Amino acid sequence: MPIYEYRCPNGHLFELFQRMDEPPPEVCEVCGEGPVERVLYPVAVHFKGSGFYSTDYGRGSRKSKDGAGPEGEPKKEKEEKKKPAEA
Repeated sequence: MPIYEYRCPNGHLFELFQRMDEPPPEVCEVCGEGPVERVLYPVAVHFKGSGFYSTDYGRGSRKSKDGAGPEGEPKKEKEEKKKPAEA
């Protein structure tokens, strides 16, 4: 049986050990206010094994194709040295 976490309108958090087919509680166990909402947390997924490669995962920062820097600004090209004009 899973443990579910609930939050009441006053911000209290409480956990209930209940079956999946049981209805959620209607009021907070701490203060008696209602309605309560179930708190959901994201789950980290890590793919391991020989069928997955390091290229399957996204990267934090990517280089753009147009030569832009990390802030999206174009890279400054080196100024070419001008030859002195012949007199």
